[in-house]
Amino acid sequence: MSRAALLQMTSGVDPAANARTIVEAAADAKGEGAAMLFTPEMSGLVDANRERASKVLAREGDDRVLAAVREAAAKHRLWVHLGSLAILREDGKLANRAFVIDGSGAIRARYDKMHLFDVDLATGESWRESATYTRGERAVTVETPLGRLGLAICYDLRFPDLFRALSNAGATILAMPAAFTRPTGAAHWHILQRARAIEAAAFVISAAQTGEHEDGRATYGHSLVIDPWGEVLLDLGEPAGLGFAEIDMARVDAARSRVPVIQHRRAIPEPEAL
Repeated sequence: MSRAALLQMTSGVDPAANARTIVEAAADAKGEGAAMLFTPEMSGLVDANRERASKVLAREGDDRVLAAVREAAAKHRLWVHLGSLAILREDGKLANRAFVIDGSGAIRARYDKMHLFDVDLATGESWRESATYTRGERAVTVETPLGRLGLAICYDLRFPDLFRALSNAGATILAMPAAFTRPTGAAHWHILQRARAIEAAAFVISAAQTGEHEDGRATYGHSLVIDPWGEVLLDLGEPAGLGFAEIDMARVDAARSRVPVIQHRRAIPEPEAL
């Protein structure tokens, strides 16, 4: 059994301040016996003002938040799933990129968000991630101290084919860092998270953004840990802060033996149109 730490954040427009929050959480997580720390989507910067944000966005090798988190991981011998950062690609476009960093500070895995959030909500909110970001092209799993981790980010949650692919590849834990809006969070967050856990018979660990951000947006919070049977082990509610959950791989074996969904999966041909 291993302990996971989840950092629920209200990231702002200053990457240095956001980095300090993560670095402090890493020290606290290690002090509480965690093997791995999970942070939300856009941990390093939440800023809808493109002109202001453009002044601090950087390529991976120059990103100050990534560098600070790698240093903290090495200092505390702690693995970190850095939920995502806005990373400037070599072609000048942006990637919404997750990182898995080991206890030496080395990057073990990267994942670029595959499904981009382009929607108009009934509240009047409009989001066009594709206007800023380039989507990723491949699913990623990586071995960690908790187990084999499958990577996803926020809106990916709504696309079960991704999680089928991740669990087919051996993932026993699914990471879904997020910055969910409040309307969609209240309607769908818990339901979809539990569904993904049950379908894959895997743990779900979802660190989230929460509260009122400096740029004016509001996020839902409720960072979650869900076991492979769909039981909610941790729900951080709305306050920012650090939470912990025990990850027991025996629960994966138990769920998959009771309902062997992985081995019963079948390739589905295109339906016949009548």
